[in-house]
Amino acid sequence: MQMNIADAKAKLSELISLSEQGQEVVIARGGQPVVRLVPIATTGFRFGVAQGEGGALPDFLSPMTEEELADWE
Repeated sequence: MQMNIADAKAKLSELISLSEQGQEVVIARGGQPVVRLVPIATTGFRFGVAQGEGGALPDFLSPMTEEELADWE
């Protein structure tokens, strides 16, 4: 699908949706193609995937025990 800039401005949301569905969308200036809309590839990476699997974190603000202090000396 090719569309001139003026028409593309009015239908940008629709063109983005078509591009996400895999349709080639080309925007032209004066009948000459200048850009192609393509969706950004998703990697599938999500934050929190291993949430709760690492165990409890130590309390870094609590005072050290005598053993821990001796290890530092």
